[in-house]
Amino acid sequence: MARTALPRARMEWAYFLDVDGTLIEFADSPGGVHVDDALLGLVARLHHACGGALALVSGRTLADLEQRLGSVRIPLAGQHGLERRDAAGRRYTHAPPPTAKRELRRRLDAVVARHPGLLLEDKGLTLALHYRQAPALAAWLHRLLAGWVAEADDLQLQKGKRVLEIKPAGFDKGSAIAEFMAETPFHGRLPVFIGDDVTDEHGFARVNLLDGHSIKVGAGRTAARYRLPNVAAVRGWLVGALQAQGENS
Repeated sequence: MARTALPRARMEWAYFLDVDGTLIEFADSPGGVHVDDALLGLVARLHHACGGALALVSGRTLADLEQRLGSVRIPLAGQHGLERRDAAGRRYTHAPPPTAKRELRRRLDAVVARHPGLLLEDKGLTLALHYRQAPALAAWLHRLLAGWVAEADDLQLQKGKRVLEIKPAGFDKGSAIAEFMAETPFHGRLPVFIGDDVTDEHGFARVNLLDGHSIKVGAGRTAARYRLPNVAAVRGWLVGALQAQGENS
């Protein structure tokens, strides 16, 4: 069972943070979220305080993350580890768009046209079908997309909070964390990963293997060793880390 008494954060650790549902609240659509100035300032200060060993690890694309962060330049992993920007600013794309993507996009467009409330997000490497505004379709959509993905050897279905994502197989948030941990300035540090969704379980499992601190936001079964109740608590814990660093400097 995940514990609620978290260890006191230290600046010599390596920090990996999910975005939606962890640092910012969910919105009805991916484009509707608000990244406030307080969060941007917190991320920038924490990145500086821990010597650059902080990365956002998200299902969003790199381009989307970069646009929302503005002048804040930190390491990023997008599309669940399929693309990444390291501490030196180098960009990596791990897989081309799947050959089946065009046909899958055609099928999904037809589904969305028949069912108001569904939203299809084409991220380039992945296709995300959001059903936050049509939750009654969940079971049917899970069966439908699972059947389509089973037809292709190089695809997997990534389940999230009222979203289903078709993506190239073999990469996830855990693999992104492993890649960062092999590089400066993350290498040799104790990793911390905070996330809220099923998509973050790969990251929790990776951090657990490295004897780090895995932190689940909100309720639900998880492999994470610790738990925080909500976005406000995540921000509060990170602010506490900076305050503790100031006290000890």
